[in-house]
Amino acid sequence: MAASCDTVRMADFFAGVPSIAFKGPDCNEPLALRQYDASALVEGRPMRDHLRFASCYWHTMRNGLSDPFGAPTAQMPWDDGTDSLDNALRRVDAFGEFLSKTGIGFWCFHDRDVAPERDSLVATERDLHTVIERLESMQRSTGARLLWGTACLFSHPRYMHGAATSPDVRVFLHAAAQVRVAMEATMRLGGEGYVFWGGREGYTTLLNTDLRREREQLATFLHLAVVHARSIGFTGQLYIEPKPHEPSTHQYDSDVEATLNFLREFGLINHVKLNIETNHATLAGHSMEHELRAAIAAGALGSIDANMGTPGLGWDTDRFPTDLALTTQVMLAVLDMGGFTTGGLNFDAKRRRESFTPEDLVIAHLAGMDAFAAGLKVAAAIRKDGRLAAFVRDRYSSWQGDLGRRILSRGANLAELHRLAHDLEAVEPVSGRQEMLEDIVNQITIRALR
Repeated sequence: MAASCDTVRMADFFAGVPSIAFKGPDCNEPLALRQYDASALVEGRPMRDHLRFASCYWHTMRNGLSDPFGAPTAQMPWDDGTDSLDNALRRVDAFGEFLSKTGIGFWCFHDRDVAPERDSLVATERDLHTVIERLESMQRSTGARLLWGTACLFSHPRYMHGAATSPDVRVFLHAAAQVRVAMEATMRLGGEGYVFWGGREGYTTLLNTDLRREREQLATFLHLAVVHARSIGFTGQLYIEPKPHEPSTHQYDSDVEATLNFLREFGLINHVKLNIETNHATLAGHSMEHELRAAIAAGALGSIDANMGTPGLGWDTDRFPTDLALTTQVMLAVLDMGGFTTGGLNFDAKRRRESFTPEDLVIAHLAGMDAFAAGLKVAAAIRKDGRLAAFVRDRYSSWQGDLGRRILSRGANLAELHRLAHDLEAVEPVSGRQEMLEDIVNQITIRALR
């Protein structure tokens, strides 16, 4: 039975926010969950284990909601706007409160999100270590776990030409030092993965770019990271996150299949999996469903940045994922894969500039959690119904015979296939029934969410 809509308010940085609870689909209170019941079983596992929700530190604690045409609007009572160490530590306390009140069990960070850049590497690393100690304490008090960490190798001016792909070897050295420290901090915090996102690992113009050299530099950088992870005993999964462009004109990890090709070419395919973002998929001209299925087919899907873009806009809007069709497609792919291991659903998403209060920040996360919980329910119902899987299986049934098996095992040659083709009677096409299948999904969706 769903709990009452009555809430007990708690006051601190999120003064207007209660401890969020599942209240059921009939509750209209904005600060409540209607679909996500963390302990409810789906296909024999609790929802929390299927979804593994994570909040990202950069958007949750640091995003002031500015844009190229306007100043920041976000109310962030935990942030005094300075780069002081005290301010960085206060953000950690506020983040712990946020995670506790929302019930989100995982989180992610860039090194520069949690601690500021100083005038020297020594000072920068000293402050980072101090903040990591506070983050360790936060994790102990909240029970939150680190899904993955990463290094910010794109915001500082030194990285304007790239980090691993920079034409200046000194920049490569700085990036290598930063990754070493960030990876070790991730390990110290018990992180289950480490992500490489090359925001500027690409080019703006080929007139000043040696593309072959830069791709080799990037591969070398990743190999160095793989070796270091092994040397320190880091057992978390390494990920690379594809993105086609923005801010670069073209990035070398432009989409899933290009990234897989890069990993295979340079001997990294057995060491690195993919962290796939919805908005990056759409910027690459693909659906998220395609990107996930392509990664799964290669055994390379690791984790997901859960957001969505804005149709018709050619940049990374990072909206919270509230599209039920999208979340259903994502969770159907994840269930078909067998579920997450070290990965999860990281809300790499920002509320809209007009949604500026701390309560809006919580509500945005709750909307994404409920949308994915509903998508999980529908995906499980689709699998239980079985009609889609049966249709696909039957569609390829001709390949299950002796001939199909011999072709796929390369036991047949073109001369034999040419002879057999001459013996065929006319091939009658069979309908793909797309509209019927789409209607089946709609039927199941309506029933699953009643």
